Amino acid sequence: MDVVARAPIDALRPRRLRRRRPLRFRQALPGGHFGDIFGERPLGGRVRAVRRMVMALLWTLVAIPVQTVLHFLPGRAKVRFGRFYHATLCRLIGLRVQVVGTPATHDPAARPVLFLSNHSSWLDVLVLGGALDACFVSKAEVSRWPLVNIVAWLGRTVFVSRSRGATGREADAMRTHMAAGESLILFPEGTSNDGTRTLPFRSSLLGAADAARQVQPVSLVYDRLGGLPACRRDRPLFAWYGDMDIGSHFWRLARRSGARATILLHEPFPPEALPNRKVLAAEAGRIVAEGAAVLRQNRPAAPLAAPVPPKLVA
Repeated sequence: MDVVARAPIDALRPRRLRRRRPLRFRQALPGGHFGDIFGERPLGGRVRAVRRMVMALLWTLVAIPVQTVLHFLPGRAKVRFGRFYHATLCRLIGLRVQVVGTPATHDPAARPVLFLSNHSSWLDVLVLGGALDACFVSKAEVSRWPLVNIVAWLGRTVFVSRSRGATGREADAMRTHMAAGESLILFPEGTSNDGTRTLPFRSSLLGAADAARQVQPVSLVYDRLGGLPACRRDRPLFAWYGDMDIGSHFWRLARRSGARATILLHEPFPPEALPNRKVLAAEAGRIVAEGAAVLRQNRPAAPLAAPVPPKLVA
């Protein structure tokens, strides 16, 4: 048998195809919508989103007159209904809420309580408002948003401009609310972010912390999407920051299912346990950041201990 010597490069060249025309495959099911069953669905969940948005709007329109009447009546009925409104709104938009820990407001002797939480989205108001008996401290721009300003006013929200010149007046407004027995929910980061980190707490926003009997750090993370653990790729779906508008953000979120938010309530402590508000901001920020990091890693989380006063450190 004759042996023909070939160059090594010839072995890498493809042989000549016997078929002159390339193979063409048809879709297994007729129609583009049926055939692309394994592709992305850019229009998926539209019916779910429309249903959730309509239900949320109708529930808000029903709740506004009820809360208006309760707003002018004595007692804590307006507080309980405000919490019921936020909790119901979370269920209507398909957001399940899990609470780990005990709110300090369960003890009447601990009121008023200043809750310090991380902030990544407008959803934080719904989640925390349905879990805690407290009103919010919000930026002044919210008071000019249509419909949202009415809901915020009925929720007894304290509006602050967060400017250096108005710090004293805003602290006095917060003290007035806490002097009346109202607990407050504050976002000391001063702004929202992409949900993948916790920004340093600003001590200038804690000028009224001395009016609270207890300070309780709170870690809030959106840790489920589609019933599965949320990863770094999923966090921008929940986060609301920069130039995002609520309408388009709500539309994208309302199309998805199986979302969950977890609230981790750490051990409360009296504000006088720490020497000044800078130390308070640093310690509360550390606790909130550590708790949020555990939740983002989808690990079992437990409330962290209260900071130890420096004078008691051995």
